[in-house]
Amino acid sequence: MINSRFIALALAAGLAFGCSKEPVAIAKTTYNAALQSSCAAAERPGLAGIHDDEISENGIRFSVRTPVNYDSTIPHPLLLVYPGVGQSRFATERFTGFTFGATAAGFIVAYPDHRSLSLKTLDEFATIPVSIAAKWCIDGERIYLTGHSDGGTAASAIAFREDDGFSPSAIAPSAAGLSASHLEEIDCPAPLPVMVLHNSGDRLFPDFGAQAASWWAACNRCDPGSRQQLSETCFEYAKCPQNASVRYCEESGGHRKWPAKNDEVLNFFSTIQKGSTADKNVAPST
Repeated sequence: MINSRFIALALAAGLAFGCSKEPVAIAKTTYNAALQSSCAAAERPGLAGIHDDEISENGIRFSVRTPVNYDSTIPHPLLLVYPGVGQSRFATERFTGFTFGATAAGFIVAYPDHRSLSLKTLDEFATIPVSIAAKWCIDGERIYLTGHSDGGTAASAIAFREDDGFSPSAIAPSAAGLSASHLEEIDCPAPLPVMVLHNSGDRLFPDFGAQAASWWAACNRCDPGSRQQLSETCFEYAKCPQNASVRYCEESGGHRKWPAKNDEVLNFFSTIQKGSTADKNVAPST
């Protein structure tokens, strides 16, 4: 459960970027032959390609990117990338650089415009998957959230919300404004795979990432002895009930730097398998 004090404490600072569009490259994906169609042909009106002016039911503008060869009958994983302070959907896309790699891996990717964080904003951000599922074939068991600064805080806080029909399958918050003192006020949500990203030189939120990873590991009841080093910059708690592993990666740089772990984030999300039934976890608007 989250409250207004949590939002006041977690507000991130000053990642301001422009609103202009730049050329976008999307990739062709390779569909697994074992995937079964679960959306009827022509059931969803969304087309393949680049879509810049989608609007949620609450008026939030967002962009959608699909693989070049998007198949409207196959359920796709959805990657939702929440923005930092002042970031437009276009700026978030440039800043994080997820589009080409994610579409190559078969994801549909969405980038909303920023809104100041509040309980209302979190509720509104959480409706965006519903808007997307109304137009594109989305696997409701594979909806993943990430974002930097305010975006990382939003991805985390949406996972704390009481279940209202949507819950993410995994999250990868970056540079989130959530310290141990903030998190101790939060009730643990249901076990959730989490990959925390933070930079060692982040002076705005120093050591917040490591504190958040420890909190998630405790919430997910991970075996402390199962912590293992994955690389020079990443470790993981590997033994967690319900496969709710917790990973932490710490790169060099300050708060304003996106940690270049896109391949690792996509690989982490791709390992999360929950049975994959289209629209099971999010229903399109009617």
